[in-house]
Amino acid sequence: MTAVTDQDHTDEMDHVTHAGDAVAAQDEHPENASPVEGDSEATPANGLPVEAAEETGAPEDADDHARVRADADTSGRTESKASADPTDPEESTGSWDDGLIARRVNETTAAQQAAAVEIRASRAQAAHSAHAAQAAHVPAPLAYDGPLRSRLDALRELVGLSRTRLDSGTLAEAGRVLDEAAARRRLSGQHTVVAIAGATGSGKSQLFNALAGVAISETGVRRPTTAAPIACSWSDGAATLIDRLGIPGRLRRRPLQSAEMEAQLRGLVLVDLPDHDSAAVAHREQVDRVLALVDAVIWVVDPEKYADAILHERYLRPMAGHAEVMFVVLNQIDRLPGEAADQVLDDLRRLLDEDGIALGEYGEPGATVLSLSALTGDGIPELREVLGQFVGDRGAAARRISADVDAAAWRLRPVYATGRRTGLSEEARDEFAARLADSVGATAAGEAAERAWLRNANRACGTPWLRLWRWYNDRREPTTGRLPISAQADEEATARQRVEQAVRTVADRASGGLPAPWAQAVREAAVRGSQGLPEALDELAARAGLPVGRPPRPGWWPAAVLAQASMTILQVVGGLWLVGQIIGFMAPNLGVPVLLMVAGIIGGPLVEWSCRMAARGPARRYGLDAERRLREAAAGCGRARVLDPLAAELLRYREVREQYARVTGAGIGAG
Repeated sequence: MTAVTDQDHTDEMDHVTHAGDAVAAQDEHPENASPVEGDSEATPANGLPVEAAEETGAPEDADDHARVRADADTSGRTESKASADPTDPEESTGSWDDGLIARRVNETTAAQQAAAVEIRASRAQAAHSAHAAQAAHVPAPLAYDGPLRSRLDALRELVGLSRTRLDSGTLAEAGRVLDEAAARRRLSGQHTVVAIAGATGSGKSQLFNALAGVAISETGVRRPTTAAPIACSWSDGAATLIDRLGIPGRLRRRPLQSAEMEAQLRGLVLVDLPDHDSAAVAHREQVDRVLALVDAVIWVVDPEKYADAILHERYLRPMAGHAEVMFVVLNQIDRLPGEAADQVLDDLRRLLDEDGIALGEYGEPGATVLSLSALTGDGIPELREVLGQFVGDRGAAARRISADVDAAAWRLRPVYATGRRTGLSEEARDEFAARLADSVGATAAGEAAERAWLRNANRACGTPWLRLWRWYNDRREPTTGRLPISAQADEEATARQRVEQAVRTVADRASGGLPAPWAQAVREAAVRGSQGLPEALDELAARAGLPVGRPPRPGWWPAAVLAQASMTILQVVGGLWLVGQIIGFMAPNLGVPVLLMVAGIIGGPLVEWSCRMAARGPARRYGLDAERRLREAAAGCGRARVLDPLAAELLRYREVREQYARVTGAGIGAG
């Protein structure tokens, strides 16, 4: 057997630099301060092995420097005396050397200086070679496979797209997973960090010592016994991994030097944690911190507390997705008589199944459940064998990161997936455009255009007497218009309310089925777009309303005007003929003038009626065209100010939903 030494030479250098930590480690773990019985290696007073102390070279370097400085001072003083003026009374008084001693001293000093320089150069070269050898043996970093890299990239993209829509607390866990995945990837891929966790008195420190083959972690009846995490590594190159756990050098150990055990557990870094139910808050915080960083965990339970609610509700149930990197060990089976151990183990499996933890039985992936006794050693070889196969696969770290991604995706599911179809349908868009058109009075504007066209037609094709009557009525109407000012204000208020109602309706349609954060973002985009929308619609209505000037006339209008003029001429001719007959200017003949007047009187309204019937179609088309232009203008304004921002928010949601589907590795249902 050999002494329990620190993890590696890198850690030993850290020990030399922090001598106080080494002393504290000896006080805390007295059984580790001295070699195990039968060890032939000598241990210096500082607690380091001989080879570690020789490698550091700190004390010898200090002595060499001191001797060189003393020799240099002596040499300097001797040379100064030899070169002094012999006639000087102060220098000649008591001076008995003749220069021979000074020359011998100079020669000796020069030789010592040359030897010291040679020693320092050789040690610097040795240190450089040691660093080069250490760099040559640095383990390769962890490598993720294609699917896991794709999921991590999707999660990173998802977080980036969601930062402006979700609060930092919602994305905190996803950000932590990304940071830890990047940090773990830069470290060794040849080592697997496994933590041993358990409740007070479960015997996890005994199991830790049993796996190491030597008493490393302190055990006893005092509670809590383990106050800080202790790491034990079965191979070199794991210093950076242990640094990531925040375990100082004085708490890093090496297992029993055994070729069989090292070959079986090569690459394992075992960490003994404080009690997860410790009365000390700092202990529980350390447990939670380290559990978030290790690659796998061994949960140690005992027959008394294997069904503890704290263990199942706080740890096992939330970590159900990490079953593939989880071991559950029933310890202290030596306390159970007969078949009681099998019964307790079956009940433990039942509780784990209720927690949602998949059990790795019949070759299926899941947690490994074993029973053993760390005190008697029963079941330890089986655990060591399973643990060796687990570490040898070199896949625990990637499976842990994959399980962390699954857990982060599950926490984010309420803000990305609802199972309902989302989006803005064409029906909702058309309804919004129709509401805006109604708010600017597109229908009324079309009807007004139609009436204007008909009125223009009547003025061109109507009888002169009817046109004279209409002109007289127009002169009697007030020039300020027919609508009072209060009616116009009420109409404007009503139009503004219609616009606001249309915006609220389309926002509700667009946000329907979306998760709460994205629905809120859609509604906020609609509110921002509605600002200034009524004024913009009024301006568009003024520009796209009735055209300036009279409506256009069809080609048949000149013929209608000529026919109406002919009917008027007939009336005038017939009337003048009758007047001439009455005054005796013309011979009496009532038939012809009366016929002319009747033809003109009947023909004029008939021509006007015919023109009105013929004008209905063009007037209707003219009114519909005016209404269409106003509707298109209102729809374009509403699309630019409201619908496009809503579509942008919905597109962003579809993008993050696609990224979320990549993170989960599967579809997320409808919508």
